[in-house]
Amino acid sequence: MSGTLYLCATPIGNLEDITLRVIRTLKEVDLIAAEDTRNTIKLLNHFEIKTPMTSYHEYNKIDKAANLVEKMAEGKNIALVTDAGTPAISDPGEELVRQAYAAGIKVTSLPGACACITALTLSGLSSKRFAFEAFLPYDKKERRAILESLKTETRTIILYESPHHLKTTLAELYDALGERNITLCRELTKIYENAEQTTFSAAARYFLENDPKGEYVLVIEGIPREELTAKEQAKWETLTISEHMEKYLSQGLNKKEAMKQVAKDRGVPKREIYQQLLS
Repeated sequence: MSGTLYLCATPIGNLEDITLRVIRTLKEVDLIAAEDTRNTIKLLNHFEIKTPMTSYHEYNKIDKAANLVEKMAEGKNIALVTDAGTPAISDPGEELVRQAYAAGIKVTSLPGACACITALTLSGLSSKRFAFEAFLPYDKKERRAILESLKTETRTIILYESPHHLKTTLAELYDALGERNITLCRELTKIYENAEQTTFSAAARYFLENDPKGEYVLVIEGIPREELTAKEQAKWETLTISEHMEKYLSQGLNKKEAMKQVAKDRGVPKREIYQQLLS
């Protein structure tokens, strides 16, 4: 029988945040695949775990995943751990999970610490709906596209950022999204943990005189639905009713369907569109 892939969440700071189940599993599996063995060995030594390790990271994830899948196909049980937190979230572990499923290997996830969820619960912002973007891409074109898409995001937005790029990222977010409430979470679960409720402009002023320290999670309020609706309706008002109708007629909608869509876009009753067309 083939083995199992265990996705084991490890602490993001405080070592006491590891679960008893993860400790037991790390002791029982045949092999631990770690993003950085130098980092993980400290965790294993702390809990007296002697299981062998192998390196699995962004730069070897394709070939190494295939090798690990072969081992599991032979019956080996393997635990996957990231540097901190839950594997496969903004992490090379997703490739190993994909290959394991493709090979018919059983995959199970052992829940635990996760920086984005920890920050969201600390933020004081809406947690009902959220969009997790992890680190913004370094490619300028792709980065601009992501920022553009976030302009109309109504859900709470969660980003990761390093202290070296925080000032630049905050400036880009302000330029793209305008003023927003934001909670800056730093050093989560560690001694100097801090969650600061602020705004883009206030944060920018603060970091003019203070250097960012530690890894950050940015929790940003989404645009209110009513504000988004108002912006969308204002956009359509640049067209005449006839031009707006023609937009949908050219897409193959009949006159009745087009009037219904125009009324929806403009936030008015369909009767009003009909009367304006008559006049």
